[in-house]
Amino acid sequence: MPTYCFRDTDGKVYHRHFKIGDVPISISLNDGTIAKRAFDEELNSIGVPSKGWPLECMASGVHPDQAKELSDHLAAKGVPTEISKDGNPIYRDAKHRKKALKARGMFDKASYS
Repeated sequence: MPTYCFRDTDGKVYHRHFKIGDVPISISLNDGTIAKRAFDEELNSIGVPSKGWPLECMASGVHPDQAKELSDHLAAKGVPTEISKDGNPIYRDAKHRKKALKARGMFDKASYS
């Protein structure tokens, strides 16, 4: 059974197992206090970032030897972008990502924008 997270008013997180579809929005603890479902904690516990940005993009990366060249190219196009030591651009948000890809003549067919 999957594990779900609940948080009380003091911020303490409790983990409980429920069948999928039988998960309540809150639980009553032994001392009578109520703990509400903590969706953010569930995402963090499985390793999904709650924010998603900044994003290091390996798909639009270059060889590490070309990292400086990519950084200079994007800066010259008006889209200054940090490049990781592995040669991957680090996008600050979706708008920055779209501009940086466009500056390189690229686009993401799955981005729906």
